[in-house]
Amino acid sequence: MMCQLGQKCVMEVVLLTILSWMSVWAEEKIIFDRHAVYWNSSNPNMDQIKMICGPQCPGWSIDLQNCKSVQPTGFKLRFWHGEYRVAVNINDYLDIYCPYYEGPPSHGRMERYILFMVNHEGYTTCQHRMRGFKRWECNRPSGADGPLRFSEKFQLFTPFSLGFEFRPGHEYYYISSPHPNHVGRACLKLKVYVRPPDGSGYDSPEPFLTDGGASSRTGCLALVAASGLVFLGLYLWL
Repeated sequence: MMCQLGQKCVMEVVLLTILSWMSVWAEEKIIFDRHAVYWNSSNPNMDQIKMICGPQCPGWSIDLQNCKSVQPTGFKLRFWHGEYRVAVNINDYLDIYCPYYEGPPSHGRMERYILFMVNHEGYTTCQHRMRGFKRWECNRPSGADGPLRFSEKFQLFTPFSLGFEFRPGHEYYYISSPHPNHVGRACLKLKVYVRPPDGSGYDSPEPFLTDGGASSRTGCLALVAASGLVFLGLYLWL
């Protein structure tokens, strides 16, 4: 009896190891893009972007690589005030770069923001208290390690309790509130559209944030259940 239990334990460990390596291998094979947003009030508007990049670079605010060769000296890619929209695919990353100052500007001129994920109403009114939650905080504008960067991965499922799950064909909204010590600054807003795999379908606005993160918990439970079925199938097959 003990021998059989020992064999089962060894088999389970081997299966877990194999699945772990398969997961790592699959993750490396996933194709994704990274979209950079410099979150500060001095980013140029879209008309300026088109004048600088021309027709060869329609996605200047999305794809940094395409515009490095045409970027004028001293011109930095930064967040622009107004309608800012980024289109992503599932498994893409959104990199948010916080304001950063290499020189010694006055303390009051340094921009600090608290970023929130909100629903459509919160986006249009720029009110984070309307069914929104805090996502990140840009609070080190002159840190020794350079600008703060926060990354959002657009995934269907997440194993993390603080993660968020995204659905293709929907829009998601980010806004910033000035740091409590820097009230009166402009509201910065970002709209992210998750493309469907086949390029069809469009649902907007996305009615999320209904109960403080139930979507993430539900997806996590679904992922655990699916993993259990995989383990069971492999165990019975062997």
